[in-house]
Amino acid sequence: MPDTDDIVRLRPERNMVNPEIPYHFLQEEEPGENGNVQKINTIFLTGKECSFKCLMCDLWKNTLTYATPPGAILKQIDYALARLPKADVIKLYNSSNFFDAKAIPLSDYPGMIERLKPFKKVIVENHPNLCGQSCVDFNEKLNGTLEIAMGLESIHPNVLPRLNKKLTPEDFKKATAFLQKNKIQMRAFVLLNPPFLTDEKENIEWTFKTVKFAFDCGVGTYSIIPTRSGNGIMDLLEKTGEYIPPTLNALEEVFEKSLALRKGKVFADTWDMKFLSDCNECFEARKLRLEQMNLTQKFVEKIKCDGCISNFRRR
Repeated sequence: MPDTDDIVRLRPERNMVNPEIPYHFLQEEEPGENGNVQKINTIFLTGKECSFKCLMCDLWKNTLTYATPPGAILKQIDYALARLPKADVIKLYNSSNFFDAKAIPLSDYPGMIERLKPFKKVIVENHPNLCGQSCVDFNEKLNGTLEIAMGLESIHPNVLPRLNKKLTPEDFKKATAFLQKNKIQMRAFVLLNPPFLTDEKENIEWTFKTVKFAFDCGVGTYSIIPTRSGNGIMDLLEKTGEYIPPTLNALEEVFEKSLALRKGKVFADTWDMKFLSDCNECFEARKLRLEQMNLTQKFVEKIKCDGCISNFRRR
């Protein structure tokens, strides 16, 4: 089983980043609590790399190898907000753990709280095992509500222990119980086609089981993340047959099944998803369909494609 040394050794070079500028920012839309469309300003902060070296992760490419300098996060937030239209919700994703003091300096908290006053909701990301009193303290200082996004990945007993995430389903359950008790909202990231699960039907089944587990833990929002190669170790596992890339068909199926549960908001991650399909005739229409379903949380009729049918018959 690959360990931390293997994961780090096989990495390609990381991207050049500036600690005073977020590596990306944009305005997104999501359905609100009452079905209305919410504008969300999403800022991808540049900061210290996550201390957990998860096997499938490629977010480290846009992180620092040293502790985030004090004041840098405030400059990044100012930089992005000066260039974004107004929104009611803000996401501060830092490719790490928001409540890790090496990633988000404690000295930046007062300035952040001041900058976050206009927002009705603040969404951050954090490892379940790092959810503690610091989350509660931060939440109490906000004008709006706090939502913490956490990677659950998969509850498959032979997958999660091999992802180097240092997480168990019980750890996740414990974190969600703590956050619920303290009136902090939650969202979860779940993987489609994690490494070491190489049967497509089994992948769909376990992704769906993981979604249900997250909802049963009280998670209100959940995103299906198709895994991809490109971080070194995932490329090696693809060559050895221990990782198979997901398909667009699989993403559509598990998204539809999860949406039908009607237990909370479910999103299919459509970022950089061209690798899921080799059909140029229907890809854009199918991507648009998923985006419509993300926004409306309602089923949209499937796209029929003669090109896909022809390709299937030729195989």
